[in-house]
Amino acid sequence: MTIALDQNRPARSYREVTRWDRLKTNRNWLAIWFMLPAAAFLILFLAYPLGLGVWLSFTDARLGRDGVFVGLENYEFLWDDTTFWLSVFNTLLYTSVASIIKFAVGLYLALLLNERLPFKAIIRAVVLIPFIVPTVLSAIAFWWLFDPQFSIISWSLKKMHVITTNIDFLGDVWNARASVIFANIWRGVPFVAITLLAGLQTVSPSLYEAATIDGATPWQRFRFITYPLLTPIIAVVMTFSVLFTFTDFQLIWVMTRGGPVNATHLMATFSYQRAIMSGYLGEGAAISTAMIPFLLAAILVSWFGLQRRKWQQGENND
Repeated sequence: MTIALDQNRPARSYREVTRWDRLKTNRNWLAIWFMLPAAAFLILFLAYPLGLGVWLSFTDARLGRDGVFVGLENYEFLWDDTTFWLSVFNTLLYTSVASIIKFAVGLYLALLLNERLPFKAIIRAVVLIPFIVPTVLSAIAFWWLFDPQFSIISWSLKKMHVITTNIDFLGDVWNARASVIFANIWRGVPFVAITLLAGLQTVSPSLYEAATIDGATPWQRFRFITYPLLTPIIAVVMTFSVLFTFTDFQLIWVMTRGGPVNATHLMATFSYQRAIMSGYLGEGAAISTAMIPFLLAAILVSWFGLQRRKWQQGENND
């Protein structure tokens, strides 16, 4: 049986596949297409404001008028500004002390909540409360707790005959620093604890069972099993903790507004005061830009620390 072909039937036309067609269907480019919306969002709301802030730091812009390029004049002024260096000291002190204590307390809570406890789910929810409460509400609550006249802490200590006069929490330089650091620790511990707890849940119980059979003590199990496996999580959570603490603004501004005598001014609050309250946008932008090297240093420490943990990828960590 033969099939007759119509010689007069036009041949089917095929469109030539272009380079654009190949890019649209290339699996290697698929991830880029999916990331484009997020990248556009980040460029619009993060990269552009950052670039604009850096540009303003090289101008003498003020509220209500555009500035002209002045080079490093704002940075030279800040170099001789004692208040700026005081804010740098306060920021480093605030960040280092709060981050270390948050890590220690958060790790302890994570290890505790990882054990078999009654009502563990309820306890976890209670631990998370300080982190989910709005920062301004937390700051107002602590502002009331540390009030020089109506502080419940001073009232309680006086009733127990521990002190005879009210404690000036926010009026004394070092008391004010300790007060804002305590408030930041209270807010930040739940984030560290819950994140580390999530990391602990990924550690196989068989490792602890084998170590127990070999006679390992609780400290040895923590040192040789828990801590090494938790190191990547610790690096990430501490990086975020340092970044959040270093750039803290709401807590400080609501509680002390940088006082007394600039003793609690962080670089973020000092920048706001110069740029918005005083109207010197160029100087305020220069203060904000001066924060970038510190933030990059924190990120790079975490990055290189993770890169050295090659055993996580199955390689030798020599």
